[in-house]
Amino acid sequence: MSALSGLGRRWIASGSLVSSAPLVVPVALAVTFAVTSLFVLAAGADPFDAFYRFLIAPLTSTVTVLEVLVSATPILFTGAAVAIAFRAGYYNIGAEGQLLAGAIAAAGLGMVVGGLPSILALPILVAGGAAAGAAWALLPALLRVRSGIDEVVTTLLLNPVALLLVNALLNGPWRDPETGFPESAPIAASAEFPQLIERSRVHLGLVLALAIIGVAWLVITRTSAGLKLRAVGSSPRAATFAGLDVNGTLLRAALISGAIAGIAGVSEVAGIQDRLTGGLSAGAGYTGIVVATLGGLTMPGVAAAGLLLGDLTVGAGSAARALGIPSQVGEIVQATLLLVTIGAVAIIARRRVRQGAG
Repeated sequence: MSALSGLGRRWIASGSLVSSAPLVVPVALAVTFAVTSLFVLAAGADPFDAFYRFLIAPLTSTVTVLEVLVSATPILFTGAAVAIAFRAGYYNIGAEGQLLAGAIAAAGLGMVVGGLPSILALPILVAGGAAAGAAWALLPALLRVRSGIDEVVTTLLLNPVALLLVNALLNGPWRDPETGFPESAPIAASAEFPQLIERSRVHLGLVLALAIIGVAWLVITRTSAGLKLRAVGSSPRAATFAGLDVNGTLLRAALISGAIAGIAGVSEVAGIQDRLTGGLSAGAGYTGIVVATLGGLTMPGVAAAGLLLGDLTVGAGSAARALGIPSQVGEIVQATLLLVTIGAVAIIARRRVRQGAG
């Protein structure tokens, strides 16, 4: 884990994740197709037909395009959260746990704001989820800035703790009293995110995710705070020499990252599930790492990669039904895409270091 963290920081410092994204992504897609074709063939399907259904078929009808937007919504949040932390040189692998913390807060608040109108209930849920996500991110951040303890390990280990907390609540005090199922009671109607398009599942969370991405892009690229964040991520030693508060910047980036991931949990509770459930996340926090990496740690890249992964998620289900292949093949494609992207970035970074040394 420590080696992974150190390698990641060297990539960030070299600027490879940012500058190489336009070149890396097409190459990564091509290599991923070649590698995962073997799994598709083993499942008894034609790779070209499968990848058509993975990537193109979901964009051929209004219904599936809308489902792509629904699938992309939580990973747009987590992709932005991870990208912000990584740009600061803080390797946050805990977006999954931070998302679940936000979901717990949203479910708890959603059950007690029934007497409030939506104009008050919705901001309370969003603020509560953001605070819960930031609180879940606080301990690893403090351990990093005060004791130098690697955040890769601490943020990752807190993910299953959050899931255990969810299961404890759903099998204990929050078990639905009417059905007896391990899920919380429904949140108040005033706390539910409104649908953006009639007869679809696209909800207010999509607008919030895109708004956060837009604001983050402006802050990172157009403000002094963003310049400080990028300076700390590129070279902590140089930033310290320049008089920047490196630890303060890392702490703020970690908390902002956790808050955004927490809002992803609010989005899933208030926009889709209307309650807290054990399978609420489906790994959106981990997928956010894929989105941030594919997006080159830039906000436009995160938006594009999030939509791509949402497209792939919907397409995987479509391919499974149409071709009779396991739906897990889509997860294999996502994992391979991440590994190939990381490998390509590492090769480019190494070559740049050698060229600079020469």
